[in-house]
Amino acid sequence: MTQQLDFKGRTAVITGAGSGIGAALAAALAARGANLALADIQEDRLAEVADALKSNEIKVTTHKVDVADKDQIGAFAKTVEAEHGAVHALFNNAGVALGGTFDRVTDDDFEWLIDINFYGVVRMTRAFLPLMQQADTAQLVNVSSIFGIVAPAGQTAYSSAKFAVRGFSNALMHELEGTSIGVTTIHPGGVNTRIAEDAKKPADMTEAELKAVKKMAKEGLVMPPPEAAEIILRGVERRRPRVLVGRDAHTLAIMERVFPIKYWDFIKKKVARREAD
Repeated sequence: MTQQLDFKGRTAVITGAGSGIGAALAAALAARGANLALADIQEDRLAEVADALKSNEIKVTTHKVDVADKDQIGAFAKTVEAEHGAVHALFNNAGVALGGTFDRVTDDDFEWLIDINFYGVVRMTRAFLPLMQQADTAQLVNVSSIFGIVAPAGQTAYSSAKFAVRGFSNALMHELEGTSIGVTTIHPGGVNTRIAEDAKKPADMTEAELKAVKKMAKEGLVMPPPEAAEIILRGVERRRPRVLVGRDAHTLAIMERVFPIKYWDFIKKKVARREAD
């Protein structure tokens, strides 16, 4: 039987901890008594999250880190080792979004997203595996997306990265089988975070298109981040290999399993009905 992960007194590292799911994970882990190393590229957001956790009797350190920068990640791992020692959980949560169909997305923007959403996960994993190997039990938690299971139009870059995270995580899970390190892949559905608000958009996007995108985001991104964080942590504590977050994620995963190609026809019809309302 797999040993359940107890966070009390142990160290968790979270990227993208300045808002959304990352901030909610930090709060939920603090409530469980975990020591935290929080990373984000936005120092002001990160400081607010850390300040809110000061009442907990835990150690919290904050680190400005761009997960697209290999040198920054290397320095981050060294700092965490010096300040915390072994790492018991690594949450590769940082991510960005990019709107627009493939023909409207520039090469630079496509590579920008892949560099953060996929290579950031790979770099963080490579840098922190030695610290996780120092722990008696550890869990690597990589945040993919429901768009790492289904691939909607207009999400070529995002789905490419999230499918890659899924494949990387599954292969690594098999490589680490029999060791003290487990791997959990997270597939959130519509969680109410800043990712859509902060997303890059094509330079030629019209006001009408932008309005439609915002309307769809408002209707689809509804789950509160604290609820998502609890679902994630319950799965990680049980060391499950995959966690689907939200009813929409479960529905789409089942739909893709039953109709691996035709699922898109059902999604198009649903989107068309929503736009007609």
